[in-house]
Amino acid sequence: MNIGISESNRKTISLALSKLLADEYVLFTSTKNAHWNVEGSDFYDKHKLFDEQAGQLATILDRVAERIRTIGYPAPAALKTFLELTHLTESQSNTHRSKEFIAALLYGHETIIRYLRENINLFSNDYEDMGTGDFITSLVQEHEKTAWMLRAHLK
Repeated sequence: MNIGISESNRKTISLALSKLLADEYVLFTSTKNAHWNVEGSDFYDKHKLFDEQAGQLATILDRVAERIRTIGYPAPAALKTFLELTHLTESQSNTHRSKEFIAALLYGHETIIRYLRENINLFSNDYEDMGTGDFITSLVQEHEKTAWMLRAHLK
C-alpha cells in the first residue's frame, strides 16, 4: 500500500482507531441499554432520544471501521477485543431512571471527546495522516453536540 503514510504510522493509527472503535461500541451498547430499559414519567421522550443517539453511534461505528480499513488494516469486530481496547466501562444502572442513564452516557461521550482531542495533532502532524486528523475532528463535533444535548437534560 502506497498512500503517503509509512507502514509504521499506519499501524499506530490503526491501533488508535481500534481503541476508538471499541469506545464507540461500548457507548453504543450503553445507549441501547438506556433505550431498552429507561423507566419513569419521561419514558417515551427518553426512549426516543436514546434510540436516535444509538442510531447516530451506529453510523459512527461504520465510519471508524471503514477508516481503519482505508488505511490498510482489519477492523476489530469481537466483543472480547472491544472490552480489551476500550477506555470505557459498561454502564450498569439498577434504577432505570433517565438522569442516571444520561449522566453515564454523557461521561462516555466526554471521554471519547478527550481521547479524540489527544490524537488530532498526532494523526495530522506526527503520523502525516491529515485524512484521519480531519475525520476525527468531525467526530469531535458530533460527540460535542450529543454531549451538549445530554448535559441540557441534567439541568
